[in-house]
Amino acid sequence: MNIIFLQTCRKKKPCSALQSLKTLSIIYRSFCSQKLKQISSSKSLHKALRVLDSISPRTRDSTKTEVHLRLIQDFLQTDSKHRDSQKFNHDFTGTNSTFGSSNVFDQLLDTPVVDVENLISMHDDLHRERLKVDASFLSTAVTSCGSTRNIRGGTPYQCLAIRTGFVANVYVGSSLITLYGKCREIIDAYKVFEEMPVRNVVSWTAIIAAFAQEWQVDMCLELYRMMRNSMLEPNDFTFTSILSACTGSGALGQGRSAHCQTIRMGFFSYIQVANSLISMYCKCGNVEEAVYVFNNMHGKDIVSWNSMIAGYAQHGLAVRAIDLFEEMMKQRVKPDAITFLGVISSCRHGGLVEEGKVYFDSMAKHGLKPELDHYSCVVDLLGRAGLLEEARDFIKQMPIYPNAVIWGSLLSSCRLHGGVWIGIEAAESRLLLEPECAATHVQLANLYASVRCWDQAARVRKLMKDKGLKTNPGCSWIEIMNVVYRFRAEDKSNTRLSEILPVLDFLVDQMKTLGYVPEVHEEKVDDASHKRTEPF
Repeated sequence: MNIIFLQTCRKKKPCSALQSLKTLSIIYRSFCSQKLKQISSSKSLHKALRVLDSISPRTRDSTKTEVHLRLIQDFLQTDSKHRDSQKFNHDFTGTNSTFGSSNVFDQLLDTPVVDVENLISMHDDLHRERLKVDASFLSTAVTSCGSTRNIRGGTPYQCLAIRTGFVANVYVGSSLITLYGKCREIIDAYKVFEEMPVRNVVSWTAIIAAFAQEWQVDMCLELYRMMRNSMLEPNDFTFTSILSACTGSGALGQGRSAHCQTIRMGFFSYIQVANSLISMYCKCGNVEEAVYVFNNMHGKDIVSWNSMIAGYAQHGLAVRAIDLFEEMMKQRVKPDAITFLGVISSCRHGGLVEEGKVYFDSMAKHGLKPELDHYSCVVDLLGRAGLLEEARDFIKQMPIYPNAVIWGSLLSSCRLHGGVWIGIEAAESRLLLEPECAATHVQLANLYASVRCWDQAARVRKLMKDKGLKTNPGCSWIEIMNVVYRFRAEDKSNTRLSEILPVLDFLVDQMKTLGYVPEVHEEKVDDASHKRTEPF
């Protein structure tokens, strides 16, 4: 061993040779401290010689990465001969050694060169511990990555599941579906689902929830039909996923069908299903159905109260939202931050400025600290009431740094009430936080043009062009006979466009007859002879 070591030192740089000396000394002491049988001793010596051979460059131009990869490849070849990893560690370290093989690798690979080495080292650690890996461990690890939407962290566990064969386990597969679904990798989620040899209600619910995040309600209902055809019974989480898809897409008809299914299957009494029904009916515009579900609940939690208050707020029913909040207080239900967000939002939609301020200030009495969403609501509350300067001063006095949403709320209020200079300040501040926001560029250009700052307006337009920024077209939808039809600005792909446009023209004429005048703005871009009409 000493001869091999001296040969290694001559070929290496001084610092590298010193590191090898340190490593060899540790390994040598580890070997000498053990009373092994002759066969075990020869095997250990053979392992040690292989390590030294691997870390010794075979040519003068061998890089540290190549040496590392040769070391990894050598051990992987050992595994390909189906040697048990636990026996390998036992042979390498000795019976009672306190210096494990992982410590040897830490010494050898103390200074990583590239990220690939870290990945390979992690792979080796998992490989050495593979006897401790089971389906429960993999499912828990993948679920943890899914909860934080860490797809890069979950991928190695999927590779480990494939290698160990646990990928066929129904719970590991379901966890992988959830991981990809939460990371919005819907194609990969469905691929895992298709390749599962066995599926249970957890698997079906996971894939339905994945499509529900994308608001693909038709696909969710189709998967539900396939699930029922497979003779599996849904659970309450299955229906909450379907209802969330209906909520996001505004599909009231499909939501009612899902409601009927919950009654038929006996899940209507489940509190999470009832809460989902309240949210669905409120978001789809049927507040009275939501009130019916809320009033007929056998038990209510904080989510139930918050959902109903938020539903009232969304539809501008500020008084009913406040009354419900007061009823909640009478029943000694402790409000949370979301409760106050709903109440303040209802005041915002109802124009109740003073009431909104009171509820915002009362958060401290309930031991709650306002968050950015609460500050944004107050800014919008003041802005909608035309109190633009007060809203700007409120932002400047905030104890936390305002985000783009807060400046966007002030900007929208300035456009509504014609506060040009405050609007310009809000737009400039928002662009500092979101420099790639095309809509803010357009609004800022229009504000500059409204005060005849043509050079500034042209500058913003040129900046948009140089960055290649384009605004996303507006979108609206309507549900007819349980089918949701979506319409986008400047989209002429609808086959019935020739029938739709005359109806729209008729509606515009009716609006003008009732006194509505569309607000337009002439923006001068380059010179006095070139004008363009845009909505302000």
